[in-house]
Amino acid sequence: MKPVIYSPLKALRFNEQIRALTTGKTAAPVHIRMKPTNACNHDCWFCAYRVDNLELGEDMEERDSIPKNKFFEIIADIVDMGVKAVTFSGGGEPLIYKHLEEGIERLGRAGVGVATLTNGRFLEGKVADALARHGAWVRVSMDYWDGASLKKSRKVPESDFEKIVANMRAFAARDTKCELGVSFIVTKDDHQHLYDFCRLMKDAGVDHVKLSGCVVSVDGKENNAYHAAIKDEVGRQIRLALELNDEGFKVVDHYHELEERFDKTYSTCPYLQFLTVIGADCKVYTCQDKAYTERGTLGSIKERSFKEFWFSEENARAMAAIDPSRDCRHHCVAHTKNLILTELLNLDPGHLGFV
Repeated sequence: MKPVIYSPLKALRFNEQIRALTTGKTAAPVHIRMKPTNACNHDCWFCAYRVDNLELGEDMEERDSIPKNKFFEIIADIVDMGVKAVTFSGGGEPLIYKHLEEGIERLGRAGVGVATLTNGRFLEGKVADALARHGAWVRVSMDYWDGASLKKSRKVPESDFEKIVANMRAFAARDTKCELGVSFIVTKDDHQHLYDFCRLMKDAGVDHVKLSGCVVSVDGKENNAYHAAIKDEVGRQIRLALELNDEGFKVVDHYHELEERFDKTYSTCPYLQFLTVIGADCKVYTCQDKAYTERGTLGSIKERSFKEFWFSEENARAMAAIDPSRDCRHHCVAHTKNLILTELLNLDPGHLGFV
């Protein structure tokens, strides 16, 4: 069986963090999503941090960028704390952050897993070299199938399409263990092109394409209404695309209806102990769903180190104060993981032996 990349069960492999949950202590996070800059060369119409109707990113300032000295201070703390993995993401386009290459090198040499989400335009040169050497995965965000659709969706020149695909072909051709994937956002505009797009990506040497439905609202009913008119054709396209799967290429189907109610039945968020987010504003956030919002802010590291803040009483109080049943009545990427962890933490000790 080929090793599984996407799974909600990963957290169960990290005993230190699970022990911290049972003792009320704070362990280092397993994974940090770092947003080094909020500047971006694309203007995606569906970007959760930039559109008005999704609430996410309501406090984001596009001019924010982590200062050089603070960036490398955070990198040193990550290594010292034993954090296992860092994903560079947006906010903005991480590959335009001028200190990223050196950050990847320092993390990689220290044995920390490195990944990035990118629009692919600058997946080239020294930063691509560093990712090829040290990256666990690179995932390119796409919702277009040719130059005209790229221009319409992201307000960039049509010629960027060939450049992005060429960058991906060149990266795939490298002697690297870094998984090259695509996160394809399914919309009304692109849903008839899924099979042809996946075939193009397979030809380009991409390892996998993950298909996900575009989120157009914080209301689940509105999201499902948006997709209702296209879901039959999307299903047909996905069935065709799945026939492309082989040992070297996989289509990952994450296209499904969103839950229409975002109620949470649990009052703590155990996943806070496994993943956190550092924004370009040098604030620490609970997760990517609440980054750049007041309700998602754990604290600031502008005037102190990340390590000092993470193990502080202030952070412990902030994490303990999060009540998903009250504070997270929206789509949550960690919901399934939290359900698993909540059940694990509530197992009856007297019945554990009856596996």
